Amino acid sequence: MTGIRKVLAAVFVGLALTLFAAAPAAAKADKLKLTVAGDGAEGVTIQATYADGRRLDRVVRLVLTATGPDGQRVGPVQLEPQPEGQGFYSSGPVLSTGTWKVTVDSPAPLQSKATATVQAKAAQSPPVPAPVAVPMPADEGGAGGWWPFAAAGLVLVAAAMVAAMLFGRRRAWTPND
Repeated sequence: MTGIRKVLAAVFVGLALTLFAAAPAAAKADKLKLTVAGDGAEGVTIQATYADGRRLDRVVRLVLTATGPDGQRVGPVQLEPQPEGQGFYSSGPVLSTGTWKVTVDSPAPLQSKATATVQAKAAQSPPVPAPVAVPMPADEGGAGGWWPFAAAGLVLVAAAMVAAMLFGRRRAWTPND
């Protein structure tokens, strides 16, 4: 009976230690750190992590609002997670050109708020590259390949066979030949 009590006591102590150890981690996970930046054009990117620096392991609801030049307003816009990385969110092109004060909120249970100034610019497309002349290698149909010589050789062989057939002597077949 004493052995069973010791085993049960050990199990309960282990369970209590596990629960108490998990409590501080859960307490730290109730806040997010939001890093807000412009995307180089007319959008906003947000990197969300736990306040203690751990990567975000679930989808959270983020809402963007912005105030821009001449009092323009955008939002609230609900942001969706992007495939670029865990905890990465992007607004897409929602801002016009100018300086914007952007605020991103995360409601409970992972409540957080971040504000940043973003410079929105018109999206730039890369310049069209100038055409470049690329010479074809000889074995891919370029001038001076081997195939014109091969074709000429075949034509000569065919002409020789036709000439031999037309002008050749006919011999009668005899069984002693």
